[in-house]
Amino acid sequence: MAQIVDSLPDEYQKRILCNYKNATSGIQIARITNIPHWYLERVIFPGQHLLFEAIPEAQLEIHSAKIASAIPADTILCEQLQVDAGEENN
Repeated sequence: MAQIVDSLPDEYQKRILCNYKNATSGIQIARITNIPHWYLERVIFPGQHLLFEAIPEAQLEIHSAKIASAIPADTILCEQLQVDAGEENN
């Protein structure tokens, strides 16, 4: 199941469509905090896809969800998550 989130503010002209899949057995929290005037934070369940629009230099932070904390797991440049609009994601 894909989750589609709010788009970027109009001031960002170069946009890419990105896909991230939680391939773990645990809940993850995805965040983008390095883009001025825009913030993204979503919970991603095991096996779930997160489909979102970003700019290439955005960094997706992935955190493992544990009771009372979120442990940093990885940071991925959104340019590496870019998908073609016509590409199927399984």
